[in-house]
Amino acid sequence: MRIEIICTGDEVLTGKIVNTNFSYMAQKLEDVGLSVHWGTTVGDDRESLLAAFQLAGTRADAVIVNGGLGPTVDDLSQEIAAQAAGVELVLHQEWLTIMEAFFTKRARVMPPNNVKQAMLPATAEMIDNPIGTACGFAMDIGKARFFFTPGVPRELRRMLEEQVIPRILARSGEPASIHLKRFHSYGIGESHADELLKGIEDLDPQGGVKLGFRAHYPQLETKLTVRGRDMDDVHRKLAPVTAAVRQRLGNFIMAEDGDTLEGVTLAELTARNATLSVVETFTAGQIAARFAHLPNAETVFKRGVVVRDFTELAPIYDGIDLSGEMTQAKTEAVARAARERTGATHSLVVLIELDAGTDRIDFGGTLWIGIADTDGVEFRRSRILGGREWVRLGAVEMALDCLRRKLQGLPVVERIDFEKT
Repeated sequence: MRIEIICTGDEVLTGKIVNTNFSYMAQKLEDVGLSVHWGTTVGDDRESLLAAFQLAGTRADAVIVNGGLGPTVDDLSQEIAAQAAGVELVLHQEWLTIMEAFFTKRARVMPPNNVKQAMLPATAEMIDNPIGTACGFAMDIGKARFFFTPGVPRELRRMLEEQVIPRILARSGEPASIHLKRFHSYGIGESHADELLKGIEDLDPQGGVKLGFRAHYPQLETKLTVRGRDMDDVHRKLAPVTAAVRQRLGNFIMAEDGDTLEGVTLAELTARNATLSVVETFTAGQIAARFAHLPNAETVFKRGVVVRDFTELAPIYDGIDLSGEMTQAKTEAVARAARERTGATHSLVVLIELDAGTDRIDFGGTLWIGIADTDGVEFRRSRILGGREWVRLGAVEMALDCLRRKLQGLPVVERIDFEKT
């Protein structure tokens, strides 16, 4: 199945907005074993759009067109699709009724130009948009089946997952049952994980398992796409592969599927009826931000202290000498004080010493991490290079992962691929 994605709009072509829709669509297709062969970006120009549609119709089996379904004069997808297929635009009464109800429900009068969104090529199959007024549709142009989707990300995503991908899969003739298993890890790079998981696909001799990775520092997502006759067949193939991945990646796996590092950590604290106080420097409060909005976090999260530099903690934790260089003893003292003075069962402290000088790739920071509970303090020191943002992201992730490891009875100190000794 040869797939092309065409993204439309002057704002996308000129870089005025970041084209996150393309990466989302390509990733979702890859997750179900469908590869994108071409990606095309076209402005709001009739001749350019027509040429792009005609070319895609000669070389692709399926084409997803994103954008150009709005009510304004620069939204051209329906018009050019009809021209490319040699058919007329006709009023789709069903979608017009849906749009009118959309506006009525919101106590608004539908502007006349919205009628344009119900004008579809005569041969088009309507694809429902349950959360917007841009009607999606599918039709043949040349030898390809085209799927037209709205540019609004939340509308696109729902339509893509619920309607477009199932149609493409059915057209591809691939096995109907497909499952995506995901492992989220921290501390291990993509090439290292690839080496550890070498030969994992061979555990299914029928070739129904495909391994893939998505690196987004500081995390790595390991993906297993499994195909089978039905879901029982899929789960039978998946079981030994999943067990092997867990065994090979070990402590680096911090969450699976839809779970997150902060969600797993919050669940561990909740299961213990535990509470948490956080002290963080330089991170701009990102550790607290990862926790605070989660359901039930209000029963766990006691307090977050955010300062730019660890020396600013001195007035808060009086009696602890924070002058001079940071040490393990100072880190542990702050961790104990943060727990005791808030009445929390646990505290997490990450104090960061940044290098002096410019923010270059060899710029780094030293991380001093302390985790206190009723049994004492766990300590972790690490050094990360790569610039300020790299240090900040790494510090947040490492601190949360250290807490996760502590709660799960795993080693808090374990060498990772991103630190420099």
